[in-house]
Amino acid sequence: MNTRIFLIRHGATTLSAEDRFAGATDVPLSDEGREQARRLAVRLSTEKVAAVWASTLGRTMETARLLAEPHELPVQPCEGLREISHGHWEQMTRREVDERYPQEAAAWEEDPYTFAPVGGESGLAVTARALPALLEIVRAHAGSQIIIVSHKATIRLLLSSLLGFDPRRYRDNLDQNPAALNIVDFKDSVRARLTLFNDTSHYTAAGLAIPAVPTARLSKWWHNPTPTHSPLDPH
Repeated sequence: MNTRIFLIRHGATTLSAEDRFAGATDVPLSDEGREQARRLAVRLSTEKVAAVWASTLGRTMETARLLAEPHELPVQPCEGLREISHGHWEQMTRREVDERYPQEAAAWEEDPYTFAPVGGESGLAVTARALPALLEIVRAHAGSQIIIVSHKATIRLLLSSLLGFDPRRYRDNLDQNPAALNIVDFKDSVRARLTLFNDTSHYTAAGLAIPAVPTARLSKWWHNPTPTHSPLDPH
């Protein structure tokens, strides 16, 4: 099977410009964020999409509804795709966190994958819930194209896991702009290839071309059919 996931970050929110921790806070899209999502919806409108999934927070659900409209599909909520919770840092600016909780801030900067602020989640905890949720969607829609709308940290953690990056560096090595489009092509539920990353070309020109499913210069596992039994099994 070849399953294509359009993995999308929600559009800009009313707190985006303030650089506040708002992972678990239900912040609405801004007018700018809605326009970003509408432009991406136009870009994806000619794609054959089988289903639309989204994190349960309002900003992701609204983004997903705008993307689903051209395809006349419902948005299916998925709790596992929600954003990382920052615990008692929620709705604070980075400067406020540095001033009030300097030891926590230092530990988070050193290793955001295993550290969590009081009442919050580590990157590891997010991966443990988000990755199974993503793979379950891939299995449920094998051979189809799916839109999934999630969040900045969650998407970066998912890509780190799928591609084998050091997850402790996800904040340093990967970025996600509002309404950014990522394309992940799955050969099966355990083999994935990143075809497009953090693309925002729809900001200025809707309807730009979507990359085709990879067909050349690929590893053998992509071309070879997935074995249904062990090579040592005579049956």
